[in-house]
Amino acid sequence: MAVKLRLKRMGAKKRPFYRIVASDSRSPRDGRFIETVGTYNPIIEPAEIKIDEEKALKWLKDGATPTDTVRNLFSKTGIMKKFHDEKRGK
Repeated sequence: MAVKLRLKRMGAKKRPFYRIVASDSRSPRDGRFIETVGTYNPIIEPAEIKIDEEKALKWLKDGATPTDTVRNLFSKTGIMKKFHDEKRGK
């Protein structure tokens, strides 16, 4: 099973709110998911990003591939740097 870390759209029309979830790559965008990793609210200035770092690192270590947007959010919060440092053994 190929697991992806991606955004699940929530909120009202023209007022998006996203959950960052781990899900099977074959399931629909807003469909079934395995676990919620965090949230992203682009409406607020500056955008609000809340990520459970422990869960995100666990999924990355287990081989889940983040989408481009989730990878950018992880980079902004420093999770990708921690993941690469751990991978290199620092």
